[in-house]
Amino acid sequence: MKQTGWAMQDFDSRMAALRHDLHKHPELGFDLSRTKSIIAARLRDLGLEVNEGVGVVGVLRAGDGNRAIGLRADMDALPITETSVHDHASQTSGVMHACGHDGHTAMLLGAAERLASDPSFQGTVVFIFQPNEEHGLGARAMIDEGVLTQFPLDEIYAIHNLPGAPLGEVSTRAGIICNSETLFEIAVQGQGGHASMPQTGVDAITVGAEIVSALQTIVARKLPPASGAVVSVTEFTADGQRNVLPGNAVLKGDFRARSPQDRAEIERFMRQIATGIGAAHGVSVTVSFDTQFVETINAAGPADAVYRAAEAANCPLIQDSAPMSFSEDFAQFAAEVPGCFLLLGNGADGAHGQPLHASDYDFNDALLPIGSAFWVALVKDRLPQHGGAA
Repeated sequence: MKQTGWAMQDFDSRMAALRHDLHKHPELGFDLSRTKSIIAARLRDLGLEVNEGVGVVGVLRAGDGNRAIGLRADMDALPITETSVHDHASQTSGVMHACGHDGHTAMLLGAAERLASDPSFQGTVVFIFQPNEEHGLGARAMIDEGVLTQFPLDEIYAIHNLPGAPLGEVSTRAGIICNSETLFEIAVQGQGGHASMPQTGVDAITVGAEIVSALQTIVARKLPPASGAVVSVTEFTADGQRNVLPGNAVLKGDFRARSPQDRAEIERFMRQIATGIGAAHGVSVTVSFDTQFVETINAAGPADAVYRAAEAANCPLIQDSAPMSFSEDFAQFAAEVPGCFLLLGNGADGAHGQPLHASDYDFNDALLPIGSAFWVALVKDRLPQHGGAA
């Protein structure tokens, strides 16, 4: 490992300083030029092989082992105006790290430093820094660019912080860990008219409102309540005016599912409900879907490895935890390579316990050394020195 000024400072404070810098200067989607340049420079300072493309990849090899594992961190922020008052609040208007990706990045860079300084493992660690997780586009872009071909992996792992959970608590499970997300749009084409004579037209708001209400019957009436599915209408717009009944209305939202089968069933029920209500009112209704995130499925072997690493790193552990209703772009990697996505408690106090995507949320600096130590323990479990079992 190269001994730069950065590398000789105190380890924990160095990670915190890096996170604060990333938090002050958040970037969105694929437009992460500053963030990526900082990560690439850090990895080169540590003596790693670095590949810059859609994302940033650092490669650390030790010994003569032929196994390789991937560790992924996400880099992008959110289009949210920060309301925090701490010293490292966002300096970019309307953009903030409201999901902790700044912390995920700092933790993984910290782990890279620890492993590069003491490479007591046999094999290859591929550090993957992914863009555009928030829109579910970054993992697929890296895969399409050839990251898994250029750097073949036996397994892949990712951490996400979990506000409200005890600091450093690891929770995960084999099988489904995060729901899919499918966006939908329902367009109602009625007949506008005068507000004083609604009988002369077909008010699109009335039809749309009936559809909104009926969609709530999908979960618990058509799918079991325990299915984990969620259907949410988040937008309702129409072209009416003060005394003009709207002829057109658009409903938008998303639904979450825990299996491809449930996802297909929800689409079928939504089309059936929306077009059926439209037919009852004699108007045209069209429905379209766009699955942004598929279900995140953890493999059994990697999940067991996470359990062992949590114990080795002295992290509180919840095995076979309940699946999360949110979605995660890591699903694309886990569909290609056996992997495990895990949650790491961010604490329950103050900004650390605020919900993800809240304007006053903040990643917990105390989690940085815990997370980096967990990564090191996982690498040593999966790529042990000769005599160990992987």
